[in-house]
Amino acid sequence: MAPGFYFSDWWAKDSRKGTPVVVKMENPNYSVVEIDGPDEAFRPVEKSRGRNAKQVTWVLLLKAHRAVGCVAWLATLVWALLGAIKKRLMFREGVRVASEKLGKGKLIFRMLKLFLFTSLVILAFEVVAYIKGWHHMKNPNLHIPKTSEIQGLLHLLYVSWLTFRADYIAPQIQALSMFCVCLFLIQSVDRMVLCLGCLWIKFKKIKPRIEGDPFKSDNAEGSDCMYPMVLVQIPMCNEREVYKQSISAVCQLDWPKDRILIQVLDDSDDESIQWLIKAEVTKWSQSGINIIYRHRIVRTGYKAGNLKSAISCDYVKAYEFVAIFDADFQPYPDFLKCTVPHFKDNPELGLVQARWAFVNKDENLLTRLQNINLCFHFEVEQQVNGVFLNFFGFNGTAGVWRIKALEESGGWLERTTVEDMDIAVRAHLNGWKFIFLNDVKVLCEVPESYEAYRKQQHRWHSGPMQLFRLCLPEIITSKALNQPHMHRGGSDRELSELNQLNTQKEAAETPVKKVNKIYRKELALAFLLLTASVRSLLSAQGVHFYFLLFQGLTFLLVGLDLIGEQMS
Repeated sequence: MAPGFYFSDWWAKDSRKGTPVVVKMENPNYSVVEIDGPDEAFRPVEKSRGRNAKQVTWVLLLKAHRAVGCVAWLATLVWALLGAIKKRLMFREGVRVASEKLGKGKLIFRMLKLFLFTSLVILAFEVVAYIKGWHHMKNPNLHIPKTSEIQGLLHLLYVSWLTFRADYIAPQIQALSMFCVCLFLIQSVDRMVLCLGCLWIKFKKIKPRIEGDPFKSDNAEGSDCMYPMVLVQIPMCNEREVYKQSISAVCQLDWPKDRILIQVLDDSDDESIQWLIKAEVTKWSQSGINIIYRHRIVRTGYKAGNLKSAISCDYVKAYEFVAIFDADFQPYPDFLKCTVPHFKDNPELGLVQARWAFVNKDENLLTRLQNINLCFHFEVEQQVNGVFLNFFGFNGTAGVWRIKALEESGGWLERTTVEDMDIAVRAHLNGWKFIFLNDVKVLCEVPESYEAYRKQQHRWHSGPMQLFRLCLPEIITSKALNQPHMHRGGSDRELSELNQLNTQKEAAETPVKKVNKIYRKELALAFLLLTASVRSLLSAQGVHFYFLLFQGLTFLLVGLDLIGEQMS
C-alpha cells in the first residue's frame, strides 16, 4: 500500500535526494548497501552482512575448537596440580626427609582424597535437594513427614542427614566457632596492648643506653684489659652457600684478638662441605684470628646438642660472654661494642638480643610478607616486652649471653625444637633480665622458597606448645621468699656488701614475715606463653585442651597472688 501524502512530505524532508546505491554481486547471493554520501562508496563495507552459510559454519567450528581447547587446558592444569600434590605428599620429591616419614605423607594424601570426595558428594546431594525443593524443611511450620509418608529413598536420606546435622554437627561447629572467636579476641587484645606500648616507647624515646665509654682507660698500655673475654659460636650444618660469608663477617668483628675466640661448630655429614669449612677456618687462622673448627661425629640433639657440646669445653671457663650467630647471619664489625657494654654494672642482665635485618626481603612476594611479619615481631613484640618486662624469647641467634646465666639455668636442653625459647624461659624463671636492642641490626636471609618456609614455620609453631607443656609445672611452682634478689655475676666487692646487708637485716629486731607468692613477672611470662600457644593453635599445631587448662590456671594464680597480698 502506498504511503499517504503527509508521510511522503515527511520522508522527503529528512532524506537526501539522488542517493547513490552500490550493488555488490556474489554467487549466488545479492546484497544491497545503502550509501549516505558520495564518499561512502570508498569506505570499507561491513563484512558481517555479507557472510554466507559456509562462512558462518567455519566461524562456529573455530569457536567450538577454542572452547574444547580451553576445557582441555583446564583439565590438564587440574591433572598437573593433582600430580604435583601427589608427588609432594606421597613421594616428597624435592624434599629431603627420612624414609619413615613417607608413610605419613601417603596417609595425609589419602585423607585429603577422602575429604575431597566426601565434600563433593555432599555438595551434589545438597544441590539435588535444593532443586527438588527439600530446602524448605527449614520452615518451622512445615510438617515433617513420618517414615511411612516419605516417598523416595533420597528424601528419606536427606531428612536423616538434616537431623544428624542439627543434632551432632551444628553444635560442634558452633562451639568451635566460639572458641576461635575467643582466641581471636585474646590475640587482638595482646596486639593492641603491644602497639600501645610501642607508641609509648616511641613517644618517650625509651631505649637501652650505654653511659660513657665503657672501654676507656687512662692507662694506654692496659686498655685491652677493659674488654671482657667473649666467645663467638657459629653452629652450622651442611651450609655450603653461606658458610663463607658468616665466617668472614664474624672474623672481622672489632674486638681485641686476644680477648675473643671464634668456634665454628660444624655438624655437616657431607665430607666435601666439611673440607670447605675447614679450609676457610684455616685461612682466617693463618691471618691471626683466634678461630677453631669443631666437628661432632655423633650428631645428637642437633643445634642444642652442638652448642651444649661446645660450651662444655675446658677453655670456655676463661670466657665471660658468648655470642651466637647462625650460619646465614652476618654481624657488623661493631656488634660486640654495641652489645657487650650493656652487661657492665648490670650483674642481673643475662641476655642482650639484637634485631635481624634481611638482605633478600625484596626477592619475591613470600620474602616481603615475611619481612612485614618479622618486623612487627622485633619492632613491637620484643621491644615492648624487653622494656616493660625485661623478658622476651631468645631468637636463637644474633644475641650475647652471660655464660653464668646459661650455666645456672641448666644449659642447653634437647627436649624441644625451640631450644632458644626454652633457655630463655628457664633463665627468666631463675631471675635473669633481658635487653632488646632495636637499633643494633644483624644481616640475615629469610626463606625464599615455600618448602623452606614451611619447614621453618612448622618448627616455630610446634615448639611453643611443646615448651608450654614442659614449662607449665615450673611456672606454677616458681615461688620465692620475700628476700632481696642475689646480684648475679657481680664483683667480690659487691658480694661482700650484699652479705653485710643481709647480716644487718637478720640482726634486726623486727622479723620479716615470709610469704610464698608468685612473682608478677612469672605471671607475665605465663601470658606470653599463652600468646605463643594461641599462635600454635591458630596454625593447627597445638592441643586445645592444654590451652583451656592453662587459661584457667593463670587466672587462678592471679587470684591467689592477690589474696596473698591482702593477707600479708
